[in-house]
Amino acid sequence: MIRYLVPNNAKILFVGINPHYGSYARGVPFSNNKTFWYNLAKSGIIKEPIERLKSDNSLRDFYYEKFESYGLGFTNLVDRPSHDVSQLKKGEEAKGIERLIRIAREKKPRVLCFVGRITYEKFTHKKKFAFGLQRERLFNSLIFVARFPIRGPSDIRIRELKRLKKIVAGPDL
Repeated sequence: MIRYLVPNNAKILFVGINPHYGSYARGVPFSNNKTFWYNLAKSGIIKEPIERLKSDNSLRDFYYEKFESYGLGFTNLVDRPSHDVSQLKKGEEAKGIERLIRIAREKKPRVLCFVGRITYEKFTHKKKFAFGLQRERLFNSLIFVARFPIRGPSDIRIRELKRLKKIVAGPDL
């Protein structure tokens, strides 16, 4: 099971759709294929050596002991694991959407970063939008849509994350 990390006033709250079975078993988001974590390091959002992120144990330690210290958080719209999003039932994300709205109102993250097109589509019910910073906000939180980290070239995702880093740039990010 994955414990969501949602600090008050997070610089970035990453929002996924749901965990893969492997990630769920490891207790760390995106740990089944660690590209998400490698891209965070390569973009400079986290300052951790890639080698530390490769091991399940050290990634778990990082996620639960240090991730929030970067001003980062994580949640999913659906808690149930699946092999892919096609196994999710229509409307299964409704409780997660309510939770995310409550988090945005109460915890006040600077940016909500939706990881993947489908995650943002499920949240907004919009089909037409561009990746990157969106015009609307949720309460005072900016909204950013990033490509899913698994498919396609990493350099595109790393550039997106570098843009996201600039949006939330502060003294320690």
